[in-house]
Amino acid sequence: MPIATLTSKGQLTMPQVVRAHLGLEAGDKVDFVADAVGGYRVVRLRKDVKLLRGRFAGRVSRPVSLAAMAEAVESEVVERLRPRGRSARAKRAR
Repeated sequence: MPIATLTSKGQLTMPQVVRAHLGLEAGDKVDFVADAVGGYRVVRLRKDVKLLRGRFAGRVSRPVSLAAMAEAVESEVVERLRPRGRSARAKRAR
């Protein structure tokens, strides 16, 4: 079983057998995906969007509709674009 040691800077050197199995080369990125038993899976990030099929499987308890995704994106954009001045409560207090 391949083993890696975490450095004081939070870095890991991935064993060669694992890199080969995942098809990783220098500069490639990986993601750590939480699994159902409290651990993580190391997943190679792909550069071609077609290879993302199934990438997010298991990350949510039930599928989300496109309408719900669009609504979530819209609300996040509105929140990020909202002016950061004094809050309405602070303005009323004056």
